[in-house]
Amino acid sequence: MSDRTATVVPMRATGTFTVKAFVPTELRPDPAVSTGLPVGVATMEKHFEGEVAGRSATLFTAAFDQTTGVGTYVAMESFQGSLCGRAGAFNFAHSATTSGSDRTAEFFTIVPTSGTGELTGISGAGGMAVDADGTHRIWFDYELEVGR
Repeated sequence: MSDRTATVVPMRATGTFTVKAFVPTELRPDPAVSTGLPVGVATMEKHFEGEVAGRSATLFTAAFDQTTGVGTYVAMESFQGSLCGRAGAFNFAHSATTSGSDRTAEFFTIVPTSGTGELTGISGAGGMAVDADGTHRIWFDYELEVGR
């Protein structure tokens, strides 16, 4: 038996990202339901720089009006790379609503037990923001066991 015990350490990693690919995908629910906003599905690839470094593959769905910028999206991402130098992969989910100039009803969570490599056991939350100049920012407030 080891004298070492695991300690849970809260951490924050920040970075910027760019969308490298956004590919709309045909989805026809059966039976179809007509609503005031069209629903679309797409796949995305993002690249991250900073303390969050790597790439993600994303499943993205939204009910969104391109003209007014009003709508809601839901996304599930599979991230591979590093947070503050710890390498691995994990899933995270996020969503938000916009009235055209704001973000409300935001949700962001790391999927429990999805971590691999040095990110095994990761848990937590985070967020995203878009600066006035169009820079996309991301942050993870997460916990990892250290000293295992």
